[in-house]
Order: sequence, then structure tokens, then C-alpha cells
Amino acid sequence: MYTLKKSLGQHFLKDENICRKIVEALPVNPGQQIVEVGPGAGAITKYLLQIPDVHFKAVELDTEKVQYLEKTYPDIQGKIINESILDTPVPFQGEFNMIGNFPYNISSQIMFRVLEWRQQVPSVVGMFQKEVALRIAATKGKEYGILSVLIQAFYKVEYLFEVHENCFNPPPKVKSAVIRLDRLETSYDIASERKFFVLVKTAFGQRRKQLRNPLKGLFAKEVLQDSIFNKRAEELSVADFAALSHKML
Repeated sequence: MYTLKKSLGQHFLKDENICRKIVEALPVNPGQQIVEVGPGAGAITKYLLQIPDVHFKAVELDTEKVQYLEKTYPDIQGKIINESILDTPVPFQGEFNMIGNFPYNISSQIMFRVLEWRQQVPSVVGMFQKEVALRIAATKGKEYGILSVLIQAFYKVEYLFEVHENCFNPPPKVKSAVIRLDRLETSYDIASERKFFVLVKTAFGQRRKQLRNPLKGLFAKEVLQDSIFNKRAEELSVADFAALSHKML
């Protein structure tokens, strides 16, 4: 058997219907490469291992879970990377899709990892804490923020379905939701990734203020006269941020 580790944010899915729904949400083509993040006790892993003609790898930090998976699902031998997804080098050459019941305590960081690898990652299906899923998918309002803009600059986000706490062991104290990311065929025209990230993070750093205030160090005085700087960060679309990145110092 295995033990649950609170420090790793482990809550294992036990509802088979939900497990299947998550796997079915992932686009799969013959010969494709798939990476599962945080397989835990194998709730969705067992379905992923049944997909014919794909190349599969799982990334799992917890050595005890790795041993459990290898014993329970012999097909997974040689396909597990016993490291954190935040530290491991890119798992495949070429393109691969990502899937997982993401450890909630590092789910935002996993999204930044996806952005880093986006040239190789066309699609992601992940289960998140509901409020993080809402943040990634938001296009306006209080949920709309850094994560929403940075992800949506490169991916189309679909909020798929919510998952009841009782579908897990132990039931988490938070709601959960599954979303899918599909890489945009035409990404936004941004000046540079570095500028865009700095712009978005600085703008939302003081989200209650008119943009002219937090952004004054990033633009020339005459550019700051533009009426767009009367707005607050949450009033700007991804396209607005992309356009502004070209006017930065």
C-alpha cells in the first residue's frame, strides 16, 4: 500500500467516471507522446496505459508512489521519471501533450512550466483547485489576472467540468475543476516574452490602481498620456497587453 503525503498536496481520485472523463478530454493521435504529471496511485494512469500506439511517460516526485505504480502496473516500468515536474528536463524530444490531477500546491508553477515548454506542448488537460482553474480561464472580473493573461496569450482555455470533493481520497477542503489548454495556431504579437511577462506582472501587482501609476517606469512620459493608462489591469484584454508590449521602453 501507499501513504498520502500532505506535504505534496496529495488527494487521490477514486471516481472511475471522472478518471475516464479526464483521459477522454485529451486529444490523442497515433504515435503521440503523452506526459502525465503526478500520477500518484495511478487513478488516470491505468487508462493512459491502455491507449494504443502512444509513447507515455509519467513524472512523479514521490518515490513510494513510483514503487507502488511499478508493482501495480507492470506496463509502466521504465516510463516513470522520479523527479518534480518543476525540476526535470523536458521529458520528450518533439511535441507531447500533458495531463494530470496536478498537485494543487504547485499547480500555478506547473502552468509556468507549460509556458516554458509551449513550443513542444500543443494541449494540456489538468485538474486544478477550482479557484485556480477559474483564474486560468477568466477573461474578466476579479479572477482575471496574471495567470489568465500569460496562459491565454499562447493557449485557448476551456473550462470543462467540476469535480466533487467526495470523488477524492481524502476529500480536499477545496472544490476542483478540469480545464483544457489548446495552443493557439496564431499567437498574439508580443514584443518579447520578457517584456510581456514584466508588463503583465507589474500591471496586476497593483490591480486596483489606474495603470499609469504602476507602469510609469516601463513607458515614456508621452506614451503614458494615452487614455488606456486610465484603466485598471483587469480592464485590459490579452490583445491590449500584447499591443502595449510594443510601446515599452
